[in-house]
Amino acid sequence: MSQAHIEPVRGGYVHFDVQGKSVRVYFETAGTGQPLLCLHTAGSDSRQYRGLLNHQQITDQFQVICFDLPYHGKSSPPEGWEQHEYQLTSQLYVDSIIGFMQAMDIHQPVAMGCSIGGRVVLHLALQHPEKFRALIGLQSGAHVAPYYNLEWLHRPDVHGGEVCAGIVSGLIGPHAQPVDRWETLWHYMQGGPGVFKGDLHFYKSEGDLRELIGQIDTTHCPLYLLTGEYDYSCTPDDSRWLASHIAGAQLSIMPGLGHFPMSEAPQDFIRHLLPVLAQIRDR
Repeated sequence: MSQAHIEPVRGGYVHFDVQGKSVRVYFETAGTGQPLLCLHTAGSDSRQYRGLLNHQQITDQFQVICFDLPYHGKSSPPEGWEQHEYQLTSQLYVDSIIGFMQAMDIHQPVAMGCSIGGRVVLHLALQHPEKFRALIGLQSGAHVAPYYNLEWLHRPDVHGGEVCAGIVSGLIGPHAQPVDRWETLWHYMQGGPGVFKGDLHFYKSEGDLRELIGQIDTTHCPLYLLTGEYDYSCTPDDSRWLASHIAGAQLSIMPGLGHFPMSEAPQDFIRHLLPVLAQIRDR
């Protein structure tokens, strides 16, 4: 039996406007120093970064900041959400991140995102490179073709959370411990109706960057790519193709890890992340 303790993580809510709508966004933070802004995957929330928030070697030098996008986790949808279908677009995603940074007075963070977060850091590199010290893409690709019927993700006759978890379960690497595997899936089971589907609108269609990634200038903002080898959503070859089309991008393939490295195997992932953070810190 583990000893009772309180984690060194603080949480709260911040209010700001995104594209003319007021949002109430939940965030968690731990540590001091260089801001490290963490972006969760589609249909999930910032609990995926629990390992980083509790890793003293990281929090001694970085202020880890995670937030739930509106509609996700403990962030409710904006007023009037029931009147339209939720669809995440690249501009809404970017505006939400920049709005959060402004509301929280965050300057020159290292931004790290996974899956849809790994895609949006590429959009940030194109639109706002001057606002970031560095960008880290986990499971980053320029485009992902749909490989299942998205209509199953928002139907009244099926349990949407269990369908979402079933879809992503195969993306977890084979070496994940059961406790981490099932906590990762639990986050998906708790997603709001239609949220995973709405996020995939950005990931699988609207957010396609294949024609634009050559414009990313890593001399303005360094770009690091970390990809787990067990991932058929964003394969290592997808990330290799991406890196080959962005001059100066640095790519590492993480053996044994899947699509959710920071939550499915936190300690293994952190061993790959620490050298990247050290390189960013020493620049």
